Amino acid sequence: MICWVLYDIENDRARSRAARCCKQAGLYRVQLSVFLGEVSTTDKDSLQLQLEELINPDKDKVYVFPMSRDELRQTVLLGQAFDKKLVSGQVKALFL
Repeated sequence: MICWVLYDIENDRARSRAARCCKQAGLYRVQLSVFLGEVSTTDKDSLQLQLEELINPDKDKVYVFPMSRDELRQTVLLGQAFDKKLVSGQVKALFL
């Protein structure tokens, strides 16, 4: 499945660790705190648990949005947007 992860984490160390977790899961960095990529359900669940351990639930926000390939194709990209072709199983191999 395609998965978006967006976060707003106050603590610098936790934020850096969150980015590392997203990259290790094979997600492509779209913006500083926004990642996108193809992951299995198991990998998504694992990432979610890792992120949950990093954040302060009283201050921080993390959003994990699953998306189908058809929904990604319908996404409107404006300005300096990411390349939709990068979101595939091949991208995961680049980050591992």
